[in-house]
Amino acid sequence: MVPLIDLSRRWQAHGDEVEKAVARVLDSGTILLGPELEAFETEFAAYCGYDRAVGVASGTEAIRLALVAAGVGPGDEVVVPALTAVPTAAAVCAVGAVPVPADVDPETAGLDPASAASVVSERTKAIVPVHLYGRPVDIDPFLDLGPPVIEDAAQAHGAVSPAASFAVAYSFYPTKNLGGVGDGGAVVTADTGVAAYVRRLRVHGMVPERAYVHDEIATNSRMSEIEAAALRICLGHLDAGNARRREIARRFREAAPHLTFQADHPRHVYHLCVVRVPGRDAFRDGLSVRTGVHYPLSLVDQPAYRHLRRIECPVARAWAAECVTLPCFPEMTDEEIDTVCEAIA
Repeated sequence: MVPLIDLSRRWQAHGDEVEKAVARVLDSGTILLGPELEAFETEFAAYCGYDRAVGVASGTEAIRLALVAAGVGPGDEVVVPALTAVPTAAAVCAVGAVPVPADVDPETAGLDPASAASVVSERTKAIVPVHLYGRPVDIDPFLDLGPPVIEDAAQAHGAVSPAASFAVAYSFYPTKNLGGVGDGGAVVTADTGVAAYVRRLRVHGMVPERAYVHDEIATNSRMSEIEAAALRICLGHLDAGNARRREIARRFREAAPHLTFQADHPRHVYHLCVVRVPGRDAFRDGLSVRTGVHYPLSLVDQPAYRHLRRIECPVARAWAAECVTLPCFPEMTDEEIDTVCEAIA
């Protein structure tokens, strides 16, 4: 069967480059906070069109540290979409704040500005729109609401244009469009002060110029040199991979115009190619290819988060009940693409 994703093919394609990069790190004797991370931060910031990027331990940590840098803390509220991966909300909880789910757009699955506005209050200290499945959302309506905007771009490498948001949080989990050999994330920002603050927060609040002097109460969120070196290699292949994903999605749309796909966008990078199908289980059972479900429950229905519901989120629930993820990764063969097209036609 056609797999939903096969990460081994990525390393088969780029493994020699990555092995050389890893060997370079090991030979250097510098495993943390060294030249590979510094180079990756510079290269990734430039790729994103921002002044600064700070590599951290995971995408969840990227959101958490951005929230701390924005002054969000215990008792504060943060607006999040009701349809997202749980780490978006988990990061809010990790700073002691309360995630407040708002509904999503029926066509894009992105945070709905009107629904977000309906839950903003004097306790709202941040808004976290999610560029879900790799489709960018328009940030401007959220900027108009007042609180700082932190973009969750964990699934949207190459899709997000620079905006006036407080920061953009990325994940480099291995399955991502820009995925590494372990976990990792980054906070991208135009504010040099925010970047400097996050750099301190990722290393127990310590200032590099003053070893073992801690200006902030913080914990460890470092990215390894090995991860950074691998990401530098993968960054060079990101645009080609995104172009391939767009081509695969285009083929699927042409083969199955009767299916309801997530609304397209010129910068959509198709981390996931998602359709909505009533009777999802029967549809999946009838296919000869692997599929996934991202995500089977909205936040307001997740057992650990359902107590946070402030408003009804029927659109998010409808997406969660009907969403099906089709195979879409750059290393798919043309024959595999044809097989999926035949299966969904």
